[in-house]
Amino acid sequence: MADPKVPSASEWKSVARQAALPVLVALALRLAVVAFLYPDRMNPRRAHWPFAYEVGKVASAIASGRGFSDPYFAQTGPTALMGPVYPYLLAGVFRVFGIYSAASAIVALSLGSLFSALTCVPVFLLARETFGERVARYAAWAWALFPYAIFFAAERIWETCLTTLLVSCLVAMTVCLGRTARTAAWIGFGLVWGLAGLTSPSALSLLPFLGGWACYRLRARGEKWMGGAIAAAVAMVCVMLPWGVRNYRTFHKVIPVRDNFWQLVYIGNHGETRLYPVFPGIPPTSEAQEQEFNRLGEIQYAAAKKRAAVQYITAHPGWVAVMTLRRVVYEWTGAWSLPQGGLAENFDPDQPFDPAHVILYTAISVLAFLGLLRAFAERVDTRWIFAFVLGCFPVVYYLTLPTPHYRHPIDPEIVILAVYAVATWRCVDLKPNT
Repeated sequence: MADPKVPSASEWKSVARQAALPVLVALALRLAVVAFLYPDRMNPRRAHWPFAYEVGKVASAIASGRGFSDPYFAQTGPTALMGPVYPYLLAGVFRVFGIYSAASAIVALSLGSLFSALTCVPVFLLARETFGERVARYAAWAWALFPYAIFFAAERIWETCLTTLLVSCLVAMTVCLGRTARTAAWIGFGLVWGLAGLTSPSALSLLPFLGGWACYRLRARGEKWMGGAIAAAVAMVCVMLPWGVRNYRTFHKVIPVRDNFWQLVYIGNHGETRLYPVFPGIPPTSEAQEQEFNRLGEIQYAAAKKRAAVQYITAHPGWVAVMTLRRVVYEWTGAWSLPQGGLAENFDPDQPFDPAHVILYTAISVLAFLGLLRAFAERVDTRWIFAFVLGCFPVVYYLTLPTPHYRHPIDPEIVILAVYAVATWRCVDLKPNT
């Protein structure tokens, strides 16, 4: 396989032109589904909790003048429960269109749909630089029509679609940076990493691998790489540091982005999980946990959950190992429990589409891994990038709580590999243009 090329201005125009129709179709499909699903966000239960959950609470606090605070139902003060990018974005929507209004729901879901539709562009670019233009066209259309991308964009007010767009851009930028030592390009790389980290810190799990790959490629080509890497690191720190400083000044503790990791570890490894990976131990779904959170405050509550998690893991290593394995299987198949007494015992009765979901999710995952194996067999130049993405990003969810929308930020790469696997099986010429 030829080395990936740094797109010229004319090539960028070609990318935009070829990706334009998939983007427009993707956006139209997602907005059409928004029209049917946005009323589900308007349920006033528990002070509009279903609107956007913790993000909605923080955004409403910002829009009401209380600052970045109050992630649950009581006014508990400043929070570091999540990164700041999406809550501030949603707060801006609230300020213009009203807190928890129907207009705000439509606008927020439309923004998510736009982010999801625009992901067609890095999908096209990444697939083109890796597998050729024909596969790139197929991949862009596959993303435009991808059922999970449509559903998550049109149903959930969350940072998922923005994170997906940013991660896809970072993966595509990594491929291009493997051939350029231009400082400006590396600074842009660092700026996007900083934005992604403040949107969803799980994206940072890919940073050492993608950054390392780009530096290794430059070194192998005999080009200087240290200056670009330093420029990218400085740019990323400049983006992320103000938030870390805010957290330290507010909580007198180093919190780079968010503070609830151990809470999620505790929940994921403790409690009844026979049917489905549920969230029984968080304040919004447990009155006892809500009272404990309000009594201790966020920082002490997080510390208490860390102690409880460590104690539980130490006392029940076998259970934790089994739960970790179940999370790995669930992350790639959507299947949580084996049949024990018919479908009623295997699937959550509140999730009637579980059987179809398991079949589709498993099929997509299998195709993606077949595509990855094919890429290694063909010694595709960027094969390790895809291996890093699939291998590293889900690890944090193996340890905590997996759900399909948590994995969604790497679905574009999964779709590309699945398309590559199908195209290879049909004997399509996959060699990239040189």
